[in-house]
Amino acid sequence: MNRQLIFPFLLLTAIILAGCGGTDNAADDERRQAEERDQIVEELDPEQETTPSNPSGDNKLGYVRYTKEQVENETEEQHSINIDRTSLANMITRIILRNDGFAEAATLVTDDKALIAYDKEDDLDSEKAADIANKTAVSILPGYFDVYVSDRASLINDIQSLHNSSIKDNNYDNTINQIIEQMKKSPQGKEE
Repeated sequence: MNRQLIFPFLLLTAIILAGCGGTDNAADDERRQAEERDQIVEELDPEQETTPSNPSGDNKLGYVRYTKEQVENETEEQHSINIDRTSLANMITRIILRNDGFAEAATLVTDDKALIAYDKEDDLDSEKAADIANKTAVSILPGYFDVYVSDRASLINDIQSLHNSSIKDNNYDNTINQIIEQMKKSPQGKEE
């Protein structure tokens, strides 16, 4: 008789334990889903910027989403746009040098101008070289930038002399204007 009671008791205990385990699994599933939702919300947060301490954004696509109300709020009115001029100059110079025929290049990016001087190989046509340099900068910089290029390698040192200048200090304007006048004597690329 004991054996007949033990089997149903064990069966009932197994069912109860399985039911409790299912509740734990459901709670785990809900917690995991909440974590995934939080992660997605955090990833889509436009305020999350890629920084040196968060380099994972280097391989990600760029995406942000705002509502009209988010952009028109009081803190957004105080938001300023920052351009990393050194990164832009770095990118422009590296892309130019990936083209055949360029031996050296230097780029200076100000608040509204880009000056690019390069040393090209003799077999690269001057107009083609200017076109490559100009289009590279235009494709990277905001549309309001004026781009000046020159194949006069001596101008590399001239624009290098300004590398520690600040856009808040206008004392370098005269020097930049002199360099631009020298650059204008070189081909500037095809007008489109």
